[in-house]
Amino acid sequence: MSKRPILGFIYTLQALEANGADLGPLQQRYGIHVNSLSPDGHIDRALELRIYCDLLPQVRDPLVGLRIGQTMSLAGYGPLIMLLLTCDNAWEAFRLGIQYQALTYLFGELQFEPGERDSVLSLRPAKLPTLCRRFLIDRDLSGTYQLIRDLQTSIGVNLQPSYIRLPYPKPADTAPYQARYQCPVEFGSDLAQIGIATAYLATPFPAANGMAHSLYRKQCDSLLLTLSRNGASLAQDTRDYLQLFVEQFPSIQEVAATFGMAERSYRRRLKAEGQSYRGLLDEVRYHKARTLLRESSLPVETIAQQLGYTEAAAFIHAFQRWAGQTPARFRSEHR
Repeated sequence: MSKRPILGFIYTLQALEANGADLGPLQQRYGIHVNSLSPDGHIDRALELRIYCDLLPQVRDPLVGLRIGQTMSLAGYGPLIMLLLTCDNAWEAFRLGIQYQALTYLFGELQFEPGERDSVLSLRPAKLPTLCRRFLIDRDLSGTYQLIRDLQTSIGVNLQPSYIRLPYPKPADTAPYQARYQCPVEFGSDLAQIGIATAYLATPFPAANGMAHSLYRKQCDSLLLTLSRNGASLAQDTRDYLQLFVEQFPSIQEVAATFGMAERSYRRRLKAEGQSYRGLLDEVRYHKARTLLRESSLPVETIAQQLGYTEAAAFIHAFQRWAGQTPARFRSEHR
């Protein structure tokens, strides 16, 4: 599903504005005014990513994602947080958090791996544009850590992480990460991970309540159903998402994961709309190629690289198939 609850987006926009981003152009470009957004609304993931890519060049603080995660309050999760609070223990809460992760603001796939000593909550980041990758990883992991801390405060159960791992190179200054997470922080891993002592997870939750839990679960199921019906066109969502990339485009598996779907389901949905991932990727590349040929003086070799081709010959062959003429002929006729 390509849409998700809008509250996380609202919190993020407000924080980016506080850190120097100008939200004024959003209304003209996208028809979005942050103060007029309905907290119970939904937003398309591709549009959300595009807006972050527009705003982040205005923000100088490389730690802004880490700080925004601290502002993600329990209220932003709606009935999901009540579902978690009424679980029997943290084992059940983590399991249901994975099951209903589409109701969160995360750009990635959550996994939970029980272990003998430490259990691991992992976030496999979606394929993200380079411009906003570290920002969103920091925001999402810091926000998940904030959720764990707030749960710990609300129910009086010790869930303090034993370590944090982040999937990007070690920055020059790691002190803010140590201060934020209050545990060892490692960099350069494959996934974003939070390690929690397994012994903590069986502690009973004082707010456990079977009847209330059943009610909140029905509400979460209803929200999932609403989200699954809310997408207008998966093909258009895919086009919008692919437009964000240069040089390295995501694979079909990565796109499906970004939209919270299994690859088979993603293919089936596109086929029902008369589309395929390969065809949509070609559309986006063709659109980008025409724009670059008309509006820039970049050599064909450079354009081919920006479109993800390792050799100019492969791009030229593809362009002839799309346009019926070579890139050089197209450029001479449309400049």
